[in-house]
Amino acid sequence: MKKTSIIIGLLFLLTLSAFREINTKSTNMEPRFTVLTLGVDDIEKSFKFYREGMGLSSNGIIGQEYEHGEAAFFDLKHGMKLALYARTNLALDSKTKKTERSSSEFSIGYMTHSKEEVDIIMEQAKRAGATITKPAQKAFWGGYSGYFQDPDGHLWEILYNPQMLPED
Repeated sequence: MKKTSIIIGLLFLLTLSAFREINTKSTNMEPRFTVLTLGVDDIEKSFKFYREGMGLSSNGIIGQEYEHGEAAFFDLKHGMKLALYARTNLALDSKTKKTERSSSEFSIGYMTHSKEEVDIIMEQAKRAGATITKPAQKAFWGGYSGYFQDPDGHLWEILYNPQMLPED
């Protein structure tokens, strides 16, 4: 009887321990993103802008054998990806309505290590066909930044903030 009570007690403790572990696991999103997908009007033109113009690494446009499937992925640091997907296909895939372009909904921030790097990247983007919307200049918050739009109007802010240097 004593042996049975000990076994039942141990099973209870193991069950309670497992229950606590299950209940303490967070169901919140982790503070990261893995893929940033941009809806584009002309995937080949946008691919050329990012690969040839901006120098991002990619294996090319894939999925062309599938209806509504062509996409391009660019390798970024820390395992992240930049993806290009036709705006029409993104709307179909997400079951949302394709809307007009809007550059003022969000911007993609690219933090540099110096003011000089901001100028270099802004010039690179201009040569690649970007539209400079705000030349790089001293910012009211003490840093240095400028904005450009890619061929599809996606807004990029290239900035330097000595308080927020990027990880290597």
